[in-house]
Amino acid sequence: MKKMLRILGKRGRITIPFEIRQRVGFAYNDVLSFTEADDGRTVIVKRERICDCVKSEQKKKNDEEITLFEFLNGLSPDQQKAALVHLSVKWAEQQGGVANE
Repeated sequence: MKKMLRILGKRGRITIPFEIRQRVGFAYNDVLSFTEADDGRTVIVKRERICDCVKSEQKKKNDEEITLFEFLNGLSPDQQKAALVHLSVKWAEQQGGVANE
C-alpha cells in the first residue's frame, strides 16, 4: 500500500484519491460514515447502505449521462452475473446459435 497525502481544506473538506475510491468501490452519491479509532489519530471510513432498494449509481439525475461501465459497476455481483448471462445468450442468438434460458 503506497502512502498518499492530501491537504485538508479550510472548510474541512478532503478528496479521497481516485485510486483508493476505485479499489474500495466508493461511487458517486455513496453515503460514507466516519468513525474515530481508539488511538485518536485514525479515522475509519465506511460506505453505508441506507436502503437496499436504491442503488446510488442508478439514481443519477435524468440530465446526467452514465456510462455502461459505471452502470455495470453499480450492480451487485448477482446482478452483474445475471447481466453477463443475459448478454451472452443474446450474443449467441445473434450469431445463429440456439439459446436455452
